Amino acid sequence: MPDPDPCVVKPPKSLLRQVGRAIADFQMIGEGDRILLGVSGGKDSLSLLQILAHLRTYAPVRFELAVLTVDPQVPGFDPEPLKDYYARLGVPWFYEQQPLMEQAQQHMDGDSFCAYCSRMKRGIMYRICREQGYGVLALAQHLDDLAESLLMSLFHGGQLRTMKAHYLNQDGDVRIIRPLVYCRERQTADFAESARLPIVPDSCPACFTRPTRRAHMKALLAREEAEHRHLFANILHAIKPIMVEPRQEN
Repeated sequence: MPDPDPCVVKPPKSLLRQVGRAIADFQMIGEGDRILLGVSGGKDSLSLLQILAHLRTYAPVRFELAVLTVDPQVPGFDPEPLKDYYARLGVPWFYEQQPLMEQAQQHMDGDSFCAYCSRMKRGIMYRICREQGYGVLALAQHLDDLAESLLMSLFHGGQLRTMKAHYLNQDGDVRIIRPLVYCRERQTADFAESARLPIVPDSCPACFTRPTRRAHMKALLAREEAEHRHLFANILHAIKPIMVEPRQEN
């Protein structure tokens, strides 16, 4: 039996339902929005691309969708094979290269490489949004990411914080949305595998050389979930009030 064509595979109803509910709950997408999705080539961003491309075919509001890959120029990272995949999906692809690891070694001061890289990538994404006329930047963090961020903030920052589901950037010209905030990482992993999504392996040497705080939090949560199966549902219930900016709260 031939492998499924990832360009025509319908995402599972569970993912579509959770993403649809998050979009509605946090008012992420409106009529005429031009959305630029940050795609690394990993399971989460490619799953979100498939979901948004599918929702676009029947959503009650019309929106445009494009993708952006920021290449940090680390050995082994090659997103070029995705070019044909994006074309077949019918989404424009923007590609930016920047030697982030080299820059980090020169300019990083008291910060982790992952934090530095994330901050620099975000600046590039904002710039491309402005240059190309996209007012919404979509990112693929899921509930596991939000739970890990919560624990990192509590344990190491002394603050009750996590990633926002929908917010406006500091300059007030780009909205950032995270449509996967109700979804679990295992859901995107299962979908990516079953749909044979063309995943580009993570090849960042900084991620492989030493465990990160996020990795420790992921392991801690996995141990706790093994004993308490409602752990993530409880975490989601607890963090929903802090997943929005104060201006969005009623």
